Amino acid sequence: MNVAKYIDHTLLKPEADKKSIEKLCGEALEYGFHSICINGCRVKYAADLLHPSDVKVCAVIGFPLGACSIKAKICEARDVIENGADEIDMVMNIGKFKDGNFDYVLADIEEVVRVAHSSNVFVKVILETCLLDNDEIIKACELAVRAGADFVKTSTGFNSGGATLEAVAIMKKAVDGKALVKAAGGVRNYQNAIDFINAGADRLGCSSSVDIVTGAESADTY
Repeated sequence: MNVAKYIDHTLLKPEADKKSIEKLCGEALEYGFHSICINGCRVKYAADLLHPSDVKVCAVIGFPLGACSIKAKICEARDVIENGADEIDMVMNIGKFKDGNFDYVLADIEEVVRVAHSSNVFVKVILETCLLDNDEIIKACELAVRAGADFVKTSTGFNSGGATLEAVAIMKKAVDGKALVKAAGGVRNYQNAIDFINAGADRLGCSSSVDIVTGAESADTY
């Protein structure tokens, strides 16, 4: 299995500097990862470094809390697309979801999808499954699908827990073929990667990507 093609090679730490982005891009080119996943302020630099390769640039918005306004997420989405993003990972508004304000959550995702899809950019919705019970995971998946999202994603990697095989399986069943599933947070080695793929993950968000494809163990916590 070509695990590299499942991987969004990820660097979202706030201290990530220019040299770190250069290293990330170099590794993505060397190992053939599907994309790099980075913060918005680094998108243009990374896109220039990767052009004209097949490696995609994925940018996070509303990250890592998802609690900014819909207008702010729209602005972020437009900005990263203008700077060269091919994919967007947006954080769902978890607080509004917990309120039961599903109309707001739906609109939040729909507006980002509208902006992204007008430029042929994919949208992945981060649910932060460690904060949701199983019924809530199912409901969040249903909202993401209704909003037209391309993926549902488990985690930011910045909260109390990351991806679990159980959550991925629940998400895969809930989207019912209408969206894809990304597992992120805790995919640290080759066997982890295979297990998540077998559970239903179509994409993996990893910072230990090189160790995964080389079969090495890693102590990285993302």
